[in-house]
Amino acid sequence: MQTRRVALLPKDSLTQSLALVALLVLGAIGVAGPSGLLAWGENARLLEQRESEIAKLSHERDQLKNRVALLDPRHADPDLVGELLRSNLNVAHPDELVISVRP
Repeated sequence: MQTRRVALLPKDSLTQSLALVALLVLGAIGVAGPSGLLAWGENARLLEQRESEIAKLSHERDQLKNRVALLDPRHADPDLVGELLRSNLNVAHPDELVISVRP
């Protein structure tokens, strides 16, 4: 039994070509686009970098919160207050000896 090939009309050929081009463009965007497969690695690297930066900033924030709590006017830490007075105002007790150390 023989099969007959139906000749495509120019209109059908053009439609199929445009559909193929559209599929190829969509596939290329899916692979190399801004949210495609190739961008996933870059996004993962940026996520790790930002998470480490968040961890560092959280640690710094916790240190600052602790220092603010120690300087609360209602119950300030006497050691920290004395340290800040000595470093910022250059004051000392009469019985203290100041030794300057060069870095």
